[in-house]
Amino acid sequence: MINIITSERFLQHDTGFGHPERPERLSACTDGIRKSEFVDQIKWIDPRRATAEEIKLVHTPAHILNVRNTAERGGFSLDPDTMVSPESYDIALQSTGAWLDGVDRIVGHQESSFVISRPPGHHAERDNAMGFCLFNNCAIAASYAIEVKGINRVAVLDWDVHHGNGTQHILETDPNLAYCSLHQWPYYPGTGAEHEKGDFSNVLNIPLSIGSGKHEYINAFDKKVLPFLRAWEPELLIVSAGFDASINDPLGGMQLLPEHFAEFTRYCLDITPHLLVGLEGGYDLNDLADCSRAVAETLIEHEL
Repeated sequence: MINIITSERFLQHDTGFGHPERPERLSACTDGIRKSEFVDQIKWIDPRRATAEEIKLVHTPAHILNVRNTAERGGFSLDPDTMVSPESYDIALQSTGAWLDGVDRIVGHQESSFVISRPPGHHAERDNAMGFCLFNNCAIAASYAIEVKGINRVAVLDWDVHHGNGTQHILETDPNLAYCSLHQWPYYPGTGAEHEKGDFSNVLNIPLSIGSGKHEYINAFDKKVLPFLRAWEPELLIVSAGFDASINDPLGGMQLLPEHFAEFTRYCLDITPHLLVGLEGGYDLNDLADCSRAVAETLIEHEL
C-alpha cells in the first residue's frame, strides 16, 4: 500500500491560456495511475494546507506576503513564467501541505507517498518565485523533517530536466541536508554547474548533454548518484520527480522512457525503504500519465 496525495483543488491554480504548467498535467498523472493493475494498493489522501509558519521554515515573510497579496488583488505574473491567480496562494499552501503530509506518512506510518500537486516548487528561492514555482515544496518538506519531525539527515534527489536552483540554494547551507540533481546542461535556469558543491560538500550536480537517455542516466546513477547518497546515509530521501526529461516533452531535450523512471525509483529504494516522491515538471500529457504510473507501480511492488 502506498499513498497518492493529491486534490482536485490543485486544478484551480490558473496559469492562463497556453501556459505549459496547466491543470491538465495533474489530471494526466492521476488518470494514468488509476489505470494501474495495482490500483487497489493505493490510498488516496486529500492533503492539508501548510501554515504560514511552516512556509517560513524556508521563505522570507516578505515573499509569502507578496504571493498572498498578489492573489488577493486578483492575480498577476510574478515573472514572465510564474503566474498567480486569485486562488493561487491558498492552493500553493495546500501543495506544500501535500509534501508535508508525505513526510508525516513516512515518519509516522513507514509508508511511501507520491505527491501529485501544483504549483511545483523547486525553482522558488527563499525570497522570490520563479519558473512556475511559488513556494519550494521540496525544500520546505526537507526542513520540516529536520526541524519538526526530528529527522537527522535528509537527502533530495532531483531528476527534473531543469536544475532545482531554489532547492539547492536553500539546502546547501545546512549540514543536515543534501541535494543531488541530474539535469540538462546548459539550460534554464543556468545554475547547477558541476563545481557547485555546497557549504558542507552536500551538493552533487550532474549536468547532462541534450539528447541524453538511458545509458547516460544509468551511468550517472551507478558512478555518482548512488555513491553520494549512500555516503550521506539519509534517514529520509525525497525525490523531486520532474518528468520533463521524457522523450516527448516539449520543453526538454532528453530521451527517457517511463521504464527508466521506474528504474530510478528502484535505485532510490535501495537507499531507503520508503520514499517521498513529489511531482515537479513534465509537460507532455501522455508521458506524464505513463511515467507517473511507472513510478507508482514501482513503489507498490516494493511494498508487496
